[in-house]
Amino acid sequence: MKRPIRVKIEGCIYTNNGDNIKNDEFLNAFIEIVENKGWSFQIDEEGNQINDIE
Repeated sequence: MKRPIRVKIEGCIYTNNGDNIKNDEFLNAFIEIVENKGWSFQIDEEGNQINDIE
């Protein structure tokens, strides 16, 4: 099987309208975008990066 290409993301998300964004709200929207593209985003239950993709 071909090994997936990775894109590493590190940074902060800010709203432009001054509203607060909750962590769960952002993660749900982010995961929805990723899944709709047929991609995957892998973190463990504590939100830590998973280094090995199987």
